[in-house]
Amino acid sequence: MAFSSTSSTGRAISALAMLVMVSVGVANAQLDANFYSTTCPNLLTTVQPVVQSAVNTEARMGASLLRLFFHDCFVNGCDGSVLLVDNSTFTGEQNAIPNKNSLRGFQVIDQIKTAVEQACPGVVSCADIVAITARDSVVALGGPTWNVLLGRRDSATASLSAANTNLPAPSSSLNDLIVNFSNQGLSTTDLVALSGAHTIGQARCVNIRAHIYNDNNIDATFATSEQANCPSTSGSGDNNLSPLDLQTPTQFDNNYYNNLINMKGLLHSDQQLFSGGSTNALVSTYNSNPTQFTTDFVNGMINMGNIQPLTGSNGGIRTNCAIAN
Repeated sequence: MAFSSTSSTGRAISALAMLVMVSVGVANAQLDANFYSTTCPNLLTTVQPVVQSAVNTEARMGASLLRLFFHDCFVNGCDGSVLLVDNSTFTGEQNAIPNKNSLRGFQVIDQIKTAVEQACPGVVSCADIVAITARDSVVALGGPTWNVLLGRRDSATASLSAANTNLPAPSSSLNDLIVNFSNQGLSTTDLVALSGAHTIGQARCVNIRAHIYNDNNIDATFATSEQANCPSTSGSGDNNLSPLDLQTPTQFDNNYYNNLINMKGLLHSDQQLFSGGSTNALVSTYNSNPTQFTTDFVNGMINMGNIQPLTGSNGGIRTNCAIAN
């Protein structure tokens, strides 16, 4: 009987241990490019035409959608929290200083979510839609493609304070940028490669004013040309836009690095990557070797997409990306 009792206890402990292991495994499931292959097999072909249409209508939207992914992942992980809107009982991230009057593309995400819900109700997270949309936006503007790892779930919370703290400011020094990316588990190579996303998109006058009027590490002719669209007085023309890459503002390529070498980085933080510091060599490499840039950019996007995702039984699947379940 003693033997039988010990055996029963042992089996019970083993079963409990197995249950714990399975639970932990579910909670910490890994992202997988084929995550929706059976539950939503037409996901990618549902998302892509909506993104392409949005970019065809306004090329700048491609950069805006890519930026949404960055601003989502850098604030407590890639969990769709950036999409949540404020209400009387909830404060989201959209009014954080780096996001207010700047972050855009939410309506495109909503259009995609509606289409995906029609195809696969209650299956695909908003966080994954943001990740796929970022890739498709790069491709739509002539950039590289990659297999997007999927399986993220949506958060029920957001953090205004983390958005104000974690997103690098346009006034950042090189050391600030390196530390900021390191805090997210990203390398200096990721920093320089992902900054190449500034080959597309535009910046507001309020974010470039100090650089074009006060900094010395900027081409004088370039600074003068930018000043024509950005008055020196704070509050005057703050929302006037300038392309981040004057050469090919709507084409995803490596011209961003050529701009930096010629001291024509539009943001102070951009030019910090080529101002005599530790990243000069990598900027030069990406300028002369576009294949290396695209390889490292893709790796950087995958690495960024792996920042603290909610998986398994964590988080949920929002029906409306703007409202927590």
